[in-house]
Amino acid sequence: MNPIYLDYNATTPIDPAVYEAMLPYLRDQFGNPSSSHAYGRAAHDAVECARRQVAELLNAKPDEIVLTGGGSEASNHAIKGVVFSKVIGGQSFRDLHVITSAVEHPATLQPCEFLKKLGCAVTTLPVDKTGRIDPDDLRRAIRKETVLVTIMHSNNEVGTLQPIREIAAIARANGILVHTDAAQSMGKLTVEVNELGVDLLTVAGHKLYAPKGIGVLFLRSGVRIEKLIHGAGHESGRRAGTENVPYIVGLGEAAAIAQRSLPQATEKLTKLRDRLENRLRQQFGDRLLLNGHRELRLPNTLNVSFPDEIGADLLARTPEVAASTGSACHEGKIKLSPVLAAMGVPAEIGQGAIRLSVGRFTTEEDVNKAADALVRTVSSKIS
Repeated sequence: MNPIYLDYNATTPIDPAVYEAMLPYLRDQFGNPSSSHAYGRAAHDAVECARRQVAELLNAKPDEIVLTGGGSEASNHAIKGVVFSKVIGGQSFRDLHVITSAVEHPATLQPCEFLKKLGCAVTTLPVDKTGRIDPDDLRRAIRKETVLVTIMHSNNEVGTLQPIREIAAIARANGILVHTDAAQSMGKLTVEVNELGVDLLTVAGHKLYAPKGIGVLFLRSGVRIEKLIHGAGHESGRRAGTENVPYIVGLGEAAAIAQRSLPQATEKLTKLRDRLENRLRQQFGDRLLLNGHRELRLPNTLNVSFPDEIGADLLARTPEVAASTGSACHEGKIKLSPVLAAMGVPAEIGQGAIRLSVGRFTTEEDVNKAADALVRTVSSKIS
């Protein structure tokens, strides 16, 4: 039997309705959207339909949706594009400043590190023990050279939500652009760009029951950034490359499903997550330690540390459950997750962390069986 899948934050299976929507564009409707004949027009119309579907989910305008090759590309485009546009406009890298946080996804942290090598100043804000930044730290970090604040909407590892509306308000009052990586939040929570007040936002298709290799950069009207991929004039001149029509159609269908399912999906995921935690806590009580914020977190994410355990070893001894860990073992040494380290989680606690993330196809029976399997594994070691 396949293990119970509790790793929806890593990736999601393609929804069957998404798969069905894609099929015609993998078979008969193979046209290039840039072609003027019937095949091209059919492909073009499908792309624009998907663009509208994503825009509706974000409460954005269709022409604010830039289709990309994934979430990492979207975040790279946002971060590098803002800075490069300033340099092309005549400013020096050394006269530019970006603010980020210590718990960002590598698709944000690595572009920031790259910009540092070019001379751009980067400030990395700390987080508290729950993984949230303090908006006052942002206020203190702002300089006259600051051109971008890039803070994730929700953390992929512990699920903690950041105060993006307050962050965006602070940045906007200082004339600074704001980017947020919302890849983990889409379909789990309502995410509307105008409510958040952000200028740029990242979506990853494979976190939303669409295929891997497709994503979106929301780019607010009037915001100008430099292209990341140069070539022909696709995506209104913002991202070169012939559109991946089947995957774009799949992303559009996934966005439409997500919009129809909210807010009921949030409630369902929360109940499953809490059921999972409660069954574990019935056995381990206060020895089971929650990593992240108790209330302000993704509805599907449970990151917990087990007593006297190493997360990777625990999961290896529990083949019935497919999940992720908060630590990694290299050459016999346990390396704590950078997210947990930034939160100040002690190594002896963080090494026992695992991330359990439920999703659309998780059932109560799955949760019960997974909890029972983990309890058996941990209890057998203790006994």
